[in-house]
Amino acid sequence: MPRVVPAVIRALDILELFLDRPQLSAREVAERLDLPRTTVHELLVTLVARSYLISVPGQPVRYRLGMPLFQLGAAFAGRLDLVREAQSVARDVAAACDEAVHVAVLDGADVVYLVKVDSTHPVRMVSGVGLRLPAHCTAVGKILLSSLDRPSLDTVLAKGALPGMTPDSITDPDALRAHLDHVRAEGVAEDIGESDGAMRCVAAAIRDHSGATVAAMSVSAPIIRWTARAQVEWRDLVREGAATLSTRMGYATQSR
Repeated sequence: MPRVVPAVIRALDILELFLDRPQLSAREVAERLDLPRTTVHELLVTLVARSYLISVPGQPVRYRLGMPLFQLGAAFAGRLDLVREAQSVARDVAAACDEAVHVAVLDGADVVYLVKVDSTHPVRMVSGVGLRLPAHCTAVGKILLSSLDRPSLDTVLAKGALPGMTPDSITDPDALRAHLDHVRAEGVAEDIGESDGAMRCVAAAIRDHSGATVAAMSVSAPIIRWTARAQVEWRDLVREGAATLSTRMGYATQSR
């Protein structure tokens, strides 16, 4: 098996610290990664030399992400037809219901949000592109988990007890399996206060040209607007939106 290079892993660990902090000092990096300061200094000097990090003006021992990371991210996003098409469809769905619409993909046991179109209401869901959440706590995540084959799902659930985000989160793997059977049969999934006690979400699957589920779309709203009538309307709307996006990804053409 090829050897993993520790220095590269540590450099990547440093860069990933900036996912939730716009700036960090060398001391903060060392403390958060529990690494010797001399090691951190060498890694930071290297990352700065390649412009992956830059010193904050006037604060030479504080750092922020550099332009090459934006360029890499833009190159990756530019190759994602899903993101481009999802933004268009999500805007249409959001306009129809005036609630937040998300598109997310599965990454291990988590979901990562690729697209968000917000509502115009003053009370709205706090989320954003790049947000990562436990898949089993979200409507989009349940849809994506329900699409996995048995071995893949077993791998995701292999660690046993699942972390909960609210008292309503499903934390028992067997209970989640049973719930996913229901999601699979329904074709939609709901998050009833499982990721945020004040929010409700409904999601449907997005498929590509091969018929594989590659993402999920959701409509999210505060509980104060989650009426029985709205729930039915939004279930239909998110199904239609996901189907439209699937068509743009080639699914409908493939299935005819």
